[in-house]
Amino acid sequence: MTPTTVAHQQPRTSQPPMGQVIQPRKEDSVRDYPSAGLTPSGLAAVLREADDGSLGSAMQLFEEMEEKDAHLFSVANTRRLALTGLEWEVLSAADLRAGVDRARADAAAIYCREVLAGIDSFEEILQHLALAVGRNLAVAEIVWDIVGGGLRVVDLVPVAFTRLAFDAFARLRILTAASPRDGISPGSNKFIVHAPHSVSGFPQRGGLLRVSAMVYLAKNLAMKDWMIFTEVFGMPVRIARYEPSATAEEKRELLHMLESLGSNAAGVFSRAVELQVIEANRGGTGPPYERLAEFLNREMSKAWLGQTLTTDVSGQKGSFAASAVHQKVRRDILVDDVRKEGRTIRRDLLTPLVRMRFGDDAPVPFFRRRLGRDISTRELADALDVAVNRLGAKVPARWAHEALGIPQAGGGDAALSGSRG
Repeated sequence: MTPTTVAHQQPRTSQPPMGQVIQPRKEDSVRDYPSAGLTPSGLAAVLREADDGSLGSAMQLFEEMEEKDAHLFSVANTRRLALTGLEWEVLSAADLRAGVDRARADAAAIYCREVLAGIDSFEEILQHLALAVGRNLAVAEIVWDIVGGGLRVVDLVPVAFTRLAFDAFARLRILTAASPRDGISPGSNKFIVHAPHSVSGFPQRGGLLRVSAMVYLAKNLAMKDWMIFTEVFGMPVRIARYEPSATAEEKRELLHMLESLGSNAAGVFSRAVELQVIEANRGGTGPPYERLAEFLNREMSKAWLGQTLTTDVSGQKGSFAASAVHQKVRRDILVDDVRKEGRTIRRDLLTPLVRMRFGDDAPVPFFRRRLGRDISTRELADALDVAVNRLGAKVPARWAHEALGIPQAGGGDAALSGSRG
């Protein structure tokens, strides 16, 4: 059944503006560097400014944090890819809700699939919205146009994070060229607003990058001290002893040779000169910077992934066996990310699509990711054997082939018959 077989109703929902409202501007590509010389009091000022509704400094700081901290970048990317790497699907409302008109629900789902498949930027927008896991807020604009005599979504455009702000009542505003200070309200049917980790209704106070900010700062300060320590004490100390009768010129020449020894690792000295090289930190445990950095990395991993065994396994007994049973992202966290993304896409994208096409009372389909099962192929095959041969379950052959990773034989392909023929 196609959408054209179902009678369209005139939508009562207000029609959104045509075209792209948030036009690119030069300021979007220019940023400050709030992480330069960042101190605890400076970080508190940035977060307090975000609490007051001005998100510019906080969003720029969050971007820098991922750029400058390799471990933070790794765990943040792992969290996002665990979500965006899953295949998505649009399900008819009749498949998930009882008492829904099957014909109208299927028509709406087919139409939404067609529209999303025709938007080249849709996967990019899903990746942009996934950034809200860290920033707790991501916005995309829906671009509408008249196609074939009807209103249709023709594009989706990400909104720069520095365009986002909140008013005194914690209501989202989007800064534009015409309203660079107060911004405009993200009207219904025009913007996708994803805020997955709101804290008591204040999106600017949530997000994992805010949780990670103090850990990032502590690690950044520790790394600076570590670099200074390495520069001062990391190089071996070179000592040359000369005869009391050495002249001032001989002493200057000897000092020059010691300095040259540091860069060239070679020197020529008289037999009268006693040369001694003392290794740095010989016999000691060294400074605590590395242990502190490892501790802070584990704290980041727990915040983002819910565990540490897939990111930090060095020096831990049994770590390989333990990490083998850990997902990269704890499954309950991933399920929550999937649920929140699906809720946002259904509310802000699929609902306007259906309302503009079929009317306000048409069933809205659901957006969902296909979660893989934590089961081996052998375990799945055994489960299918019990389900089909003992319980008589009717399992679709196509699903079984996909689940087992075994392609179906084509019409001209020779197929293995097996012992059962």
